[in-house]
Amino acid sequence: MMTNDPIRRSQELMRAELPKKFYAEATVVAEGEGFAVKLDGRPVKTPSRKPLILPTEAAAEYVRAEWQAQEKVIDPAKMPMTRLANTIIDGVAVNAEAVFEEIVSYAGNDMLFYRAESPEELVARQSERWGPVLEWMAEEYGARFVLVEGVMFAEQPAESLEAFRRQLEHHRAPFELGALHVMTTLTGSALVTLALARGRLTLDEAWALGNLEEDWTIELWGHDEEAARRRARRFEDMQAAHNLFVALKR
Repeated sequence: MMTNDPIRRSQELMRAELPKKFYAEATVVAEGEGFAVKLDGRPVKTPSRKPLILPTEAAAEYVRAEWQAQEKVIDPAKMPMTRLANTIIDGVAVNAEAVFEEIVSYAGNDMLFYRAESPEELVARQSERWGPVLEWMAEEYGARFVLVEGVMFAEQPAESLEAFRRQLEHHRAPFELGALHVMTTLTGSALVTLALARGRLTLDEAWALGNLEEDWTIELWGHDEEAARRRARRFEDMQAAHNLFVALKR
């Protein structure tokens, strides 16, 4: 059954038997106010048959490189930047307000607000590593949030959420919004994502904060191969979203 979620819907449209590679060269060509990716001079289309056009040449170059790297078949699983661009063009661009509000919703129930009750070492680690992001939000934007132990929902100050919303308003363009949405869902934190977008955190630092509890569990119980593979795939998507966000500024 097809989902109504615009992002998931565009991803589902890409699920098909892998087509054979039919081109020799992928190029980037200026087109209108953006940059199109072309295969032997023919335009690439999204799953919804829209032109694959990105806002900057740097962003389009990431997509071009993925198409050029394909060998005998075209495998979307090996093309995280292309998947993201398709998702943004087919899903985010036509539902930008819903995507914007979903990120704001994450901020209202952010991972950083919910702290473990025990053990002491995990409690201390959360405070030490998550605390600086909250301090930065308070100092930079006047946004102060309520912290709780456990998972019971805590209502956050309206003025703090409004402060976050004002910062997110700077990223209304669909490609920026789409990249931020992916990073938010992968880290579980809209605040970590904003800190990354503002250059307060590096990609690796943001990823580590988003996976703090998982890393704690691994330290206690050891490494699981399948879980590691899933995490590696998630990081590929995280890296693609971050690369896209940075490339949009070039």
